[in-house]
Amino acid sequence: MTEREKMLAGELYDCGDEELLTQWHKAKDLIRDYNQTDSQDLEKKEQILCQLLGGKGKNLWITPPFYVDYGNNIYFGNNCEVNMNCTFLDDNRIVIGDNALIAPNVQIYTAFHPTNAKDRFGTPKADGSFEFCKTQTAPVIIGDNVWIGGGAILLPGVTIGNNVVIGAGSVVTKDIPDNTIAYGSPCRVIRKNNG
Repeated sequence: MTEREKMLAGELYDCGDEELLTQWHKAKDLIRDYNQTDSQDLEKKEQILCQLLGGKGKNLWITPPFYVDYGNNIYFGNNCEVNMNCTFLDDNRIVIGDNALIAPNVQIYTAFHPTNAKDRFGTPKADGSFEFCKTQTAPVIIGDNVWIGGGAILLPGVTIGNNVVIGAGSVVTKDIPDNTIAYGSPCRVIRKNNG
């Protein structure tokens, strides 16, 4: 099993793997280009997103700056908007349904590290340095017609149902069911969403 296969399977993997680093650097170059593209140059932005993302529907709007790890593990549905300064650590899949609104400064994480330092770093080399830290992942799935409020953080492995509003500043640590409004740290369902 390759390190990429381990990464997508949620197994402990090596971030320093050559294939993963190659994709990581490619994504960093593409996202730099996207973030520096003239605001009205929609054709160039579209070309970059087609190279960067794993998949996307129609009418995707991402306001720079935007940050990713690999890019190719991010999938958008139709009619999605991502506001400025969002960070998507897509070491596993980030799947976003149709009609999503993602406010500024939202962070979506799919990667996490072992809590035991030895498991994170292994044994030091003779010179005292370490390899890349070991990492695990879990996907983040966001349903249709979801609004994620500004500054929200979505942790690895969470699923957000359809027709959900996540309040600004929330830290989403667990799944949020369909047709709800949820907020807080940790994020919890406050009431039904009938709209």
